[in-house]
Amino acid sequence: MEQKKGFHVAVVGATGAVGQQMLKTLEDRQFPIGKLTLLSSARSAGTKVQVNGAEYTVQEAKPESFEGVDIALFSAGGSVSKELAPEAVKRGAICVDNTSAFRMDENVPLVVPEVNENDLLNHNGIIANPNCSTIQMVVALEPIRQKYGLNKVIVSTYQAVSGSGAVAVEELNEQTKAIINNEEFEPKILPVKGDKKHYQIAFNAIPQIDLFQENGFTYEEMKMINETKKIMHRPELSVAATCVRLPVAVGHSESVFIEVDTEGVTAADLKELLKDAPGVVLQDDPENQVYPMPADCVGKNDVFVGRIRKDLHDEKGFHLWVVSDNLLKGAAWNSVQIAESLIKLGLVK
Repeated sequence: MEQKKGFHVAVVGATGAVGQQMLKTLEDRQFPIGKLTLLSSARSAGTKVQVNGAEYTVQEAKPESFEGVDIALFSAGGSVSKELAPEAVKRGAICVDNTSAFRMDENVPLVVPEVNENDLLNHNGIIANPNCSTIQMVVALEPIRQKYGLNKVIVSTYQAVSGSGAVAVEELNEQTKAIINNEEFEPKILPVKGDKKHYQIAFNAIPQIDLFQENGFTYEEMKMINETKKIMHRPELSVAATCVRLPVAVGHSESVFIEVDTEGVTAADLKELLKDAPGVVLQDDPENQVYPMPADCVGKNDVFVGRIRKDLHDEKGFHLWVVSDNLLKGAAWNSVQIAESLIKLGLVK
């Protein structure tokens, strides 16, 4: 089958933070777009957006909006995806969904191209983009799992407020100014919009991301646990997570403890392995204070890894520090990367 020169691409949620990053990423990657359709809620319909030097009017997303669409990138909330992604598939589109709507559906591949690209071969029209904090962690851990095995992962995250949307970044900025100017303020967004209580995020750390589940873990933590097992095809893998929101605008950081299967592995072995791993940039020179930081990862597609060291008590245990731009690799770039993989594998007709 001869490949098209340009594809009809739809972006759902085109006016949101991730949608905007998707458009910029499509532009930066010179993605082969023959036609571009920008979609949103009725509230944002009519907005004018510039892409590749051309002006587009955002339309309200409806089932008929997907007629003739080849690839639809969704980032407009789980309820929108659940309603419209099946409608897009009926009309012949392949959907890459950035919400949690389909991630744990056994019929939907959950894909990070550096880790499990071949899972795309078994899609039924919908592909799920994992949670941002899961993506960066599995990119760093998969090369280790492949070479040395993996039987335990314990992760603590230090997540940026942009993971809760542009309104959370605005709240962080407003609170910071208010505290510096000794003014009063009322938290309204974090830790979870619409939950019982809201807390100050400026100059603070909130150990809650998403709602608490009956087992004491938050939904964000359970996403990391379950998604990691699914992506790696390791349902028996021991995974635990603690997810914390920090007053950082963009860039998630993670402290990860792992236990490998192989004896005799050194920190130098892991550094050597990761310095050439796909999608990974090794920044690990403690003597010269070189290590990943969120301020340095903004606007970059890679996952940055450093502070690799052997545990002092567990012969097979290691610690890593993993940082990435949550709006790019954690969302927009991974979605576009999936679309590029679909084309590469000849799966887009």
